[in-house]
Amino acid sequence: MTGPLLEVEDLRKSYGDKVVLDDVNLVVNPHDVICLIGSSGSGKSTLLRCLNLLEEIDDGVIRFEGREISDPRIDPREVRSRIGMVFQAYNLFPHLTVLDNCTLAPRRVHGLGKAEAEARARELLAQFGLADKADAHPDRLSGGQQQRAALVRALCTRPRLLLLDEITAALDPELVGEVLTIVRDLAQQGTTMVLATHEMGFARELATTVCFLDEGRILEQGPPSEIFSNPREERTRQFLRRVL
Repeated sequence: MTGPLLEVEDLRKSYGDKVVLDDVNLVVNPHDVICLIGSSGSGKSTLLRCLNLLEEIDDGVIRFEGREISDPRIDPREVRSRIGMVFQAYNLFPHLTVLDNCTLAPRRVHGLGKAEAEARARELLAQFGLADKADAHPDRLSGGQQQRAALVRALCTRPRLLLLDEITAALDPELVGEVLTIVRDLAQQGTTMVLATHEMGFARELATTVCFLDEGRILEQGPPSEIFSNPREERTRQFLRRVL
C-alpha cells in the first residue's frame, strides 16, 4: 500500500476524571519501528491497547490501512486479525499446548486448515528455537520461552502491524537478551512495529522513531539520534538522565 499504515489524530482517553491520553498524534509507515518510551503511567500501554481496539477512545481518529477503525461500527475482531499484539504477561492459554496456542487464531479467525496452520506455526517455532516445545503446555516453559511463544502466536496470523507492550518487563535479566534478539530480527526483516519499552539501548539501536510520552502526551518524537543525543524538552532530558 502507499501512504501510512496507521494514523492517529488527536486521540484522547480518560478513566473517569483522569486523562490518560491527551491529543496524541502518531503516523506509522510500513516497516517503521516506533519505540514508545516514558515513565510508568505515562500512557504507553493504554495507547497500544487503543490502537488494537481493546480500549474505547473518547475522542480522535485512528486509521489503519486508510480506513477509520475508531468508528464504533467497525468490528474490532476483524481489525485485530491484521494487528498482532504481545503483552507483558504472555497471556498464553494455559490449557492449550504451545502449538494449539499458535494455531487457534489462524484456524478460527483466518479460516486456515489445520495442516497449513500447524505447518506455519512449526516453521516459526523452529525459527525462534522452540521446535521441541510445540507439544508442551506454557507452564513447562521458562519466562523467555513463553514470551517467544507469545511472539510466534502473534506472527502466525501474519499481521500487518505488531504491537509489543513491555514484553521484557516480566523477564529475568538473563532472559531479556534472547527476546530482544527475536525482536531485532523481526525489525531487520521489515516487520512494522510499535513497542513500549524500557530498554533504551534497544530503542536507540533499532527504532526509526522514538516517542517520549509524559502525562498522556507525546511530548516529543524524532529519530533516536535526535531524542537520545539532543532532546528539545527539559522533561525528556530529565527522564533520560534518570534511565541511562
